[in-house]
Amino acid sequence: MDELIEKIIQFRDERDWKQFHDPKDLALSISLESSELLELFQWKNSKQAIEQQYSDMQDEIADIFIYTLTLAHDLQIDVKDAILQKIDKNAKKYPISSSKGSSQKSTRK
Repeated sequence: MDELIEKIIQFRDERDWKQFHDPKDLALSISLESSELLELFQWKNSKQAIEQQYSDMQDEIADIFIYTLTLAHDLQIDVKDAILQKIDKNAKKYPISSSKGSSQKSTRK
């Protein structure tokens, strides 16, 4: 993961783009790229969308991760640690006994 983040940051810094990458704009970019991914599914079922737009989906997912990893780097968030902590929180929020096989969202905070 560190090697990947280093490559992303090197790419950005070689182009002097850090000046455009404040946290707000990175967060906006994540949302915009997510919307572009979502648009690939518009008016199609999942199977059709994947068959017709797979390569574009791959690019949009890469864009989302690039912006997300850049934001995490700039905010000094350890992505692996953050994910592991979130999985632990979700395990408490969604215990197997009441969540298995259910798509219901928990109302507990």
